Amino acid sequence: MSNERIYLSPPHMSGEEIKLIEEVFKSNWIAPLGPMVDRFEDDMVAFTGTGAALATSSATAAIHLALVLCGVKAGDTVLCSSFTFIGSANPVLYLGAEPVFIDSEPETWNMSPDALEKAMVSYSEKGRLPRAVIVVNLYGQSADYGRINEICRRYGVPVIEDAAESLGAEYQGKPSGTLGDYGIFSFNGNKIITTSGGGMLIAGDPEAVKKARYYATQSREPVPWYEHTEVGYNYRMSNILAAVGCAQLQCLGSRLASKRRIAEYYKARLGDVAGVAFIPEASVGISNHWLTVITVDTSISVKNALEIISYMEKQNIEARPVWKPMHLQPVFKDCQYFGHYENVSCCDDLFYRGICLPSGSSLSEQQLDRVCDTLLTCLEL
Repeated sequence: MSNERIYLSPPHMSGEEIKLIEEVFKSNWIAPLGPMVDRFEDDMVAFTGTGAALATSSATAAIHLALVLCGVKAGDTVLCSSFTFIGSANPVLYLGAEPVFIDSEPETWNMSPDALEKAMVSYSEKGRLPRAVIVVNLYGQSADYGRINEICRRYGVPVIEDAAESLGAEYQGKPSGTLGDYGIFSFNGNKIITTSGGGMLIAGDPEAVKKARYYATQSREPVPWYEHTEVGYNYRMSNILAAVGCAQLQCLGSRLASKRRIAEYYKARLGDVAGVAFIPEASVGISNHWLTVITVDTSISVKNALEIISYMEKQNIEARPVWKPMHLQPVFKDCQYFGHYENVSCCDDLFYRGICLPSGSSLSEQQLDRVCDTLLTCLEL
């Protein structure tokens, strides 16, 4: 069997990308903006059925813009999912605001509505409601927006849906990214489709996206000279990267099918292994299975998550721990945290037990077998 490296989630190119890039070069639209940016935004609007879209340099930039649209300022509080990548929370600090972290629920691993309710009650009693809530859709699955939106609307707090990992997923028949006031997508190299780096802000309100577009282009006023009355940012996606995105979006359907095939393959091979469990898929939604994630019960398994990851690395297979919760990160050590349970943190437990398995949409059956065989061998040592 080949020992060629198996990566966690590498880019999967269709071949159409280079054709659109050639169009860009032939037209000489090599500037940060151009027709491909407009096309990519229009294609995302059509796919999600939303009002408007803004292609950005990263998903982090898109979150930053959404927070600005929510009116977040220095001294404000923003509630955030704790079980996530730091790019979801850092933009809160950019604005001088305070992130407050919310635990996960065991049903989806996403933000716990119970913990969110606790936080809302606490800050309501203090007389200073949070300015916004950032909800992350983890590993391709939407959070429970039925409950989350009800809570946030009751307190009049806008929801930013960080759908960076969940393009193509659904919640109660609605596309991921359209479930909050603002939706965020990532096109980083490891996502289900990629522009190599980039993001997207979407919203049902075209005027809000128009304002974000203004901020993303250095808040330049529409006059012949460079005039600026507000602080802006250099957050637009390049025309070249947008060309890659246009081609990739055409392949999304097949990528979704591949991701589901991979998840089902792993479950068929590993689903009956003692001590191994898979991230649950909620009955109210459809996951895009961006990454297939397992947990290891160390009361049953002789190996813990880090030992398994280390063993697989020695076999040239890239597996990774799940996200280290934000409230455990040194940079956020002084931030408040609201747990799902009274005395046990759900996302802490997941962090200590979780493993992300190779889930690239181009994985062959032979490669999947190699991953499974390696994992099983490790568990038997």
